[in-house]
This record gives sequence, structure tokens and C-alpha cells, in this order.
Amino acid sequence: MVLPDTRFGARALALAAVLSLAAAPLAPGAGTRPVHPSQAGAAAQLLGLEDQWAAGVVKRDRALFERLLAPGFVYTEDDRLITREALIKDISTGADTVTSARNEGMAVHLFGETAVVTGWLTLAGRGPGGAFNRRFRFTDTWVRSRGRWQIVAAQDHLVPAHGK
Repeated sequence: MVLPDTRFGARALALAAVLSLAAAPLAPGAGTRPVHPSQAGAAAQLLGLEDQWAAGVVKRDRALFERLLAPGFVYTEDDRLITREALIKDISTGADTVTSARNEGMAVHLFGETAVVTGWLTLAGRGPGGAFNRRFRFTDTWVRSRGRWQIVAAQDHLVPAHGK
């Protein structure tokens, strides 16, 4: 997930499609590794949640993140550790305005009621420093409880811009 505010690195979350990529957006499920047929429904659901995350960053959808982020959620971006509350605040009121967010190359790794989703998030928009395009490598950890997936941890790495 990606924070738009540059104080936190810009992943408004963008868990990643937090995130300044050049390829065309992928449909939910595109680019994923094969999963056992009995797990296909869970994998599709998780990919959909990741895409909701990306759309939520653009919309500054506080209610979405309140729903998706489990109590105790922890977010790591590069060398910063950010709480659930700080991330939600930054996504909904931060200095950056994200105009485009998309996920790419996502893969779902299921472990019973826990899943890890890896991929790329691209974010484009404008902040105090001007226009930006950011690409993040992300790892999101989801847990299913009472039939509902929530994200418990996310880690993003901002890919340095070329030529800088």
C-alpha cells in the first residue's frame, strides 16, 4: 500500500498500486502464478482487494482503508515504520494528490487463512515538489478472519528514478 505524502515516501499505499509504472494496467488475476483450483476464489478475491486499494488511494477513500486495514496493521516503507492510523490519515489528507494508481505483476501466495501478495504499484500525481511518477515493489500480508480478508502488514520499496 502506498502513502501519497512524501514525508512517508509516497505509497498511499498504494498496498503499492501504490505505486509510477509504465506498463498497461492488468485485470484482476492477470500476471499471477497458477494456484490450485480450490484456491482460485481466494486468489481472485485478494487481487480484487489489491486493486480496490489502488483505486482507494486515488479517491482518498478513508472508509475503504478503515475496512481493509486490520487493527494493529503495520506498514514499512523503505526505512520507515508507519502505524495504521498514520497511514489512513496520510492517504485521506496528505499533501500529495494521486491521480493514477495501478498494480502490475501481482502474485498470490496462499497459506491457509493467511496470504501474501507481491507485485508492483505505480502512482502518478502531484505534490509539493511538483508532478511525480513512482514505482513501488510491494509485499502485502492478508489474514482471513470470519470469512473476511484484512491486511495485517505491508512493505513497499520505492524504486529510485533513473538518472538521479
